[in-house]
Amino acid sequence: MLYATASQTVGPYLHIGLTGLNCADLTADAPDLAGQRIVIEGRVVDGRGEAVPDGMVEIWQANPAGRYRHAEDARDLPLVPGFTGFGRVPTEADGSFRFTTVKPGAVPDGEGRPQAPHILVSVFTRGLVKHVASRMYFPEESAANAADGVLALVPADRRATLIAEPAGPNTYRWNVVLQGPDETVFFDI
Repeated sequence: MLYATASQTVGPYLHIGLTGLNCADLTADAPDLAGQRIVIEGRVVDGRGEAVPDGMVEIWQANPAGRYRHAEDARDLPLVPGFTGFGRVPTEADGSFRFTTVKPGAVPDGEGRPQAPHILVSVFTRGLVKHVASRMYFPEESAANAADGVLALVPADRRATLIAEPAGPNTYRWNVVLQGPDETVFFDI
């Protein structure tokens, strides 16, 4: 007799073999990195507000000059030795995560228009068939945020889910809510 198998998700074993790629401090290997060093902290929670203790959060960002360390970003802007713009951390028992990085510069969109400084975020957790993708924007960039083409696509009443809150000197708090009325805006990738 044949039985249907359960659909596959990205966890709960997504940490196996990936811990060597974890990077909570994106500035550690870049002693010459200029710009505003920042801390991003938050929690990943489910629709009931309960912690997701076995998730993984990845970030990808431009450097302070607005350039990505990627072959497709060939603009004549400086790269910083040791700064890859990529970080990955597992969530803790309370769903928390924390990164030390530098505030990114503005980057152009596909048509050359400037985007507000932001950090790209991917979240992997058990129960998801594939990871979810979002962005984190900065609250003090209100003029740039208002002109950002991606934020303009998000209904006004949902944009706050993409904008971090100040949580102290050079520290931002940004939570990821996976579902429910306060769900973080996620993008198709």
